[in-house]
Amino acid sequence: MQFKHPEILYALLLLVIPIIVHLFQLRRFQKEAFTNVAFLKSVVIQTRKSSKIKKWLTLLTRLFLLACIIIAFSQPYFTNNKDLNTKVEYVIYLDNSFSMQAKGAKGALLKRAIQDILTTVDNTQELSVFTNDITYKNTNILALKNELIQLDYSPNQLPYDAVLIKGKQLFSKGNNTLKHLILISDFQKKNKALDVTLDSSTQVSLVQLIPQNLNNISLDSVYISGSNSSNLSLDVAVTRPEQYSENLSISLYEKEHLIAKTAITTSNDTTATFSLPLNQKFNGRVVINDESLQFDNTLYFNINATKKINVLSINEADDNYLSRIYSKDEFNYKSIPLNALNFNVISNQNLIILNELNSISTAVKNALISFKSKGGNILIIPSINSNKSTYNQMLSVYDLGLDKEVLNTKNITNINYGHPLFENVFESRVSNFQYPKVNQFYNIKNQQSAILNYEDSSPFLVESNGIFLFTAALNSGNSNFTNSQLIVPVLYNIGKQSLKLPKLYYELGKENIFDIDTQLGADEILSLKCADERFIPQQQNLNNKVVITTNELPRRASIYEVLHKTNALEHVSFNYPRHESRLKYESFAGMKHVDVATSIPELLETIKNDTNNNALWKWFVIFALTFLVIEMFLLKYFK
Repeated sequence: MQFKHPEILYALLLLVIPIIVHLFQLRRFQKEAFTNVAFLKSVVIQTRKSSKIKKWLTLLTRLFLLACIIIAFSQPYFTNNKDLNTKVEYVIYLDNSFSMQAKGAKGALLKRAIQDILTTVDNTQELSVFTNDITYKNTNILALKNELIQLDYSPNQLPYDAVLIKGKQLFSKGNNTLKHLILISDFQKKNKALDVTLDSSTQVSLVQLIPQNLNNISLDSVYISGSNSSNLSLDVAVTRPEQYSENLSISLYEKEHLIAKTAITTSNDTTATFSLPLNQKFNGRVVINDESLQFDNTLYFNINATKKINVLSINEADDNYLSRIYSKDEFNYKSIPLNALNFNVISNQNLIILNELNSISTAVKNALISFKSKGGNILIIPSINSNKSTYNQMLSVYDLGLDKEVLNTKNITNINYGHPLFENVFESRVSNFQYPKVNQFYNIKNQQSAILNYEDSSPFLVESNGIFLFTAALNSGNSNFTNSQLIVPVLYNIGKQSLKLPKLYYELGKENIFDIDTQLGADEILSLKCADERFIPQQQNLNNKVVITTNELPRRASIYEVLHKTNALEHVSFNYPRHESRLKYESFAGMKHVDVATSIPELLETIKNDTNNNALWKWFVIFALTFLVIEMFLLKYFK
């Protein structure tokens, strides 16, 4: 028990006064002569004893009466707070990610959580609320009511450590505050588990909302698995619970028109296949019907008209292997001897290959540097007899350079599987294959992240900002690399990445980069547009293409038109990430220093009881009145 005004308790010392008065009997009795009657003696003795008991009882009731009055004025209370003047602060994290679409006992988890907050939190309580994409600081429930009711689901979900850091930042800087951070979520399992390491002044409470149905079916991905002379095979991958045995219907739409429908009939089957016409634009979406989560029931994709990539090979060596890789159906391949080079064609290319030139003239160097500055890519295959100084005059601009020539046979054994050049090339890592070799190669002046390495880990192929450099000549007299299995994916992907045409679809919330094959004027821009959203993305206007980068925008899954003014140049599809489709949740058993609840009203009531001051002065007033009544009873009725 604590007191608001403990100094008043010194008044209890005054209780000694009535005690002293009673003990010294300051009130004296006066003797009066009375007839000495023997039979009255016993009555006198009994009366004196009764009078003493009555006086002691009266004294005690008066002492208790005064004590209760004094204690009541000092205002006693019970509380868990160490300091009466401690300010209580609330910060609430409300998870509005897509996994909160799942149904609980009383409806969707997010909608029920919002309703519980609106009905439980005191309307005048100042608090801060933040979601995965919105923050409301120093407000109250009355001001937030409409915003919370209209709160939509977000494709982004903050990592747990980011939630704790952001929640802590929303508290005031004062030390004399009791801080309550309340996290409301389903707490899906992530790569990094929740680890509460906040300071002792912050009490972290978790409300874990778990859906009733933990079975969810989602559209995982769409990809082209093959083609023939007239059709493409479009595969749709589905993720579903192992115990799900019912037929799953999958529909394919082009815009709003139903094109085809198929079904997955066995529990082991997770892929459905559709056939699409070859070399035709197709803006499509795949749809399933599942009651658990809604965001992963639709997957958008689009197939644009085939764009050919311009590749120019400047040769002083045989280029037959290049012409076979850069075939006419995907590339506009041109092969020109160095002595017949027309500099006017350089600016129209996406990739330029220097095929074993003995030296690079100043005019060629300047033209290539200008070409690279406008977004072009360059592939350099040195000659056995390369003039290193002329090469290095250009390569030094890109932090590259040829060093000492090595006359030693080396096998090419190491592949950098993490390099973007090998994305989706290998199903698994190959540890033993028929290693290609070179008889003569160059060392690299500056260490670079290699794409392919020799057996001694020195680089065979390096890349720096769109400049690809082999360290050895590829002619048959020096290497058998052109006959190896690596030649096609390496050179083909170097060509494809020189113009990053839009993929089938992209994921929202990530940095996505793609090229639009067009030329714009100085003040012209491109924009992205769907049915009810239009924005101008980050873009870089280069010589013969526009590089578009998307990050936070767009926010909605759909098929977007890439517009130049009112003219649609391409279509790009965006989908929500699928990691929230897996309904697996954290377990907080044994977690220390954290309150875990399954109900928002229950947790808020507990916090309220812990932080409220339970005033006791009314009880002491009641006790004082009770002792007053007892005293009156003693004086009137006790004989």
